[in-house]
Amino acid sequence: MGRFALAAIAILLMSATPVHADVIRDWNQNTVEVLTAGNVLGNPWSRAMAMVHVAMSDAVNSVQPRYTRYVATAPVAPNVSPEAAAVSAARHILIQVAPAQKSRIDEMYADSLSRIADGAAKTDGIALGEQVAALIQSDRATDLTNAPDTPWGMKSADQFRPGPPPQLTSAVYARDYNETKELGGTKSTKRSPQQTGAVRFWTQLNFGPSWNEAARQLSARKGLNVAENARVFALLNMGIANTFITDWDAKFHYNFWRPVTAIRNGDMDGNDATERDAGWTPLNATPMHPEYPSQAAIQAGAALGVLESVFGPGPVPAFTATDTGDPRLQRQFTSLAQMAEEQRLVRVWGGIHFRNTLEVSEQMGQKIAAHLLGTCMTPVR
Repeated sequence: MGRFALAAIAILLMSATPVHADVIRDWNQNTVEVLTAGNVLGNPWSRAMAMVHVAMSDAVNSVQPRYTRYVATAPVAPNVSPEAAAVSAARHILIQVAPAQKSRIDEMYADSLSRIADGAAKTDGIALGEQVAALIQSDRATDLTNAPDTPWGMKSADQFRPGPPPQLTSAVYARDYNETKELGGTKSTKRSPQQTGAVRFWTQLNFGPSWNEAARQLSARKGLNVAENARVFALLNMGIANTFITDWDAKFHYNFWRPVTAIRNGDMDGNDATERDAGWTPLNATPMHPEYPSQAAIQAGAALGVLESVFGPGPVPAFTATDTGDPRLQRQFTSLAQMAEEQRLVRVWGGIHFRNTLEVSEQMGQKIAAHLLGTCMTPVR
């Protein structure tokens, strides 16, 4: 039986497995939907996602102290509803970061609260959630909303800054130059239709949401409890937010040229193994910032590191990544590493990055993940 048939059977079997609702997964999806509706993108998107999920994690662990809290000054309240605290914290943050979506947020909030039994535990949980959210907002009050410069749980943006890109005269640079030139151009005859389809799917809008979607699906299958979910989604989105901050730091430190500039000026790099093509055009539109490192690849490494720490390396139950603009467009994977690899390689196939950059960037992401896992939301002993 072929791989695709086996994958289809696995998906059908999993669809028959009961999946229980969880307020953390619910508000993860709610948050993605609210930010999409509000056209919150890039750095502000990752900042908002981290704030919501750190607030939910701190709220839950103020009730059930399973993991350390990011801001530990809220009171411990063991007799309140952790679910009420979590949804209240999420709502409070979301209204601040996406005020135009308040009516939508309040509808989601009312729906979540309707599923929690009335009483003092619920009322006090709501109050606790608001208090925790205010603490998280205060903690991030000076981090520059549109271009955050304060990473989550790290000493500085340059803590994991990599060494410089390869010398233009090196064999590594020539290898990467010719690979991107051959595979990443609009007129490439070497790039397969499958690779082109992957490039078209993996726009910047789908990277972060796809990791959250994967986490929701795998969490449901594994049956994580509220505290476990709160932790993994907080760490995931802290890691994603940090990738924007660390990437921006390193990009403008090195200011390395993009393939379109490099290939059109291949006679100026001092490397006999790179041939100029003055008319070369990448399949993807070239971003208006330097090439090295790659935020997409840092993100893939960070997300992979966090999620594999919970769901393990190697094969996992098949999961789906869905386009944020058109839900009919989907990609399916049977390992987290498989999705991470595709997210990296599309930047070569799209003509906007070099392979060495992607390899170095993934290592940056792995370091970010390892640091967060070792220092934040750690088990309480």
